[in-house]
Amino acid sequence: MATHALLEETTAGEIQDNSHFIRAVTEMADHSSVVTGQAIYTDKGLKLVDKGVRIDSRLYDRLVQHRLRDPIDAELIVENLVDANVLAEHARAKCESTVLMRRLVQASGGGDRLLQPLRAVQLTRQIAFKLTVMHQQRPELYFHGLQMTLVAIYLGQQSGWNEQDCTSAAVAGLLHDVGMLFVNPVWMHATYQLSDMERRHVAAHPITGMLVVRSAQIYPESVERAVLEHHEFMDGSGYPRGVRGESISPLGQVLMLAEVVSAFFDKYQDLPSQRLSLMLRMNHRRYPAHLVRWILPLLHDELTPGIPLLPLQEEVVHNVAALSAAFALWQTLREQLPEHWRLLPDGQPGVFVDERLAALRRQLADVGAEPGQHDDLMALLQSDLPSMTEFVLINREALWQLRSVVHASLHRWPQIGQTEHVIDRAVSAWCDACAPLQPSPEATGAA
Repeated sequence: MATHALLEETTAGEIQDNSHFIRAVTEMADHSSVVTGQAIYTDKGLKLVDKGVRIDSRLYDRLVQHRLRDPIDAELIVENLVDANVLAEHARAKCESTVLMRRLVQASGGGDRLLQPLRAVQLTRQIAFKLTVMHQQRPELYFHGLQMTLVAIYLGQQSGWNEQDCTSAAVAGLLHDVGMLFVNPVWMHATYQLSDMERRHVAAHPITGMLVVRSAQIYPESVERAVLEHHEFMDGSGYPRGVRGESISPLGQVLMLAEVVSAFFDKYQDLPSQRLSLMLRMNHRRYPAHLVRWILPLLHDELTPGIPLLPLQEEVVHNVAALSAAFALWQTLREQLPEHWRLLPDGQPGVFVDERLAALRRQLADVGAEPGQHDDLMALLQSDLPSMTEFVLINREALWQLRSVVHASLHRWPQIGQTEHVIDRAVSAWCDACAPLQPSPEATGAA
């Protein structure tokens, strides 16, 4: 199902599949006190669990077999509920323990100013319950959201937003990934290979998150919309709607950038600032320039002396060969079907891949790493560790973008390999050839 259709279907009613959320709740109840504040009924009026009963994972099968009359978290009472004070305490600890947050505090003029909008956040009981489930069962989501919240507040404050708007930024940051509670956590493991259907469910989490925010009935529409938009990009290459530019709300643009900033510092232990700086410069059309200018000054150099050049050179050779092969294969496929390409309408898989690869070529040219010029560049960098390190990062970023084109093509057109159209078959063949591409296994901690 296309993401646009999924958006229409999901927003037409309530969240349909809450089985993964119910599992997280019942598993949390195995080690925390979770008690029914009211009896739990099916949508047909059948009582499943009495009031005052302690919940645990043994009740999962009974709860998941029925549609419930009310959301399960409307009926439950949990100990150690996450509230505004808990959020502020965790955020303060984050500010003291991570490099990115210490830089934000310094640039903001102090931790109290950065934390003030977070202290003003209002939480309904159901929203607080979901944050508690996230904190106890999916801590990586919880602390990513907390870090992203602080980045969003910082961007709002630097942009001159008032206190109310910065509080909305805090709410949107905290809840941007709440839809992931309704996704199977196994799918997020680094080694797990998503099926097309699973990938579509993951891509729908901004829609689910928007519905959760809407159901609270206390947050402004700008927060709903920003949660929906946090994976959009300024060039229209994001999801779930593929909107671009000023069609993305101001708060949505803040979340978009805060998401990628936080993600880099979550994902990379080695050189996250340098990686992020390079990625933002290579992808300047994807992110709002008026906000990026507040982030780039925070990304200091972090090079470690004494890193040997040879492994970096070997990785560059590997990655350049992979990129060159992908570009060359696409060019060959295009040259084999000249008449068909001239008749191809916009919005087709072949046009999508062609435009994305052309954009990637432009990005590489902007940073002086256009395919075909690597040999000359390598000769210049033989003894230059900082420049060689950046060249490695450029090629890793380019390979990541290449794989993202493959994944986006298979996500948008899951049946592409089964069609009769010759260009669709060419796109399918190119995706099959490029899907295994990975950065060199000789990659070191230098980049």
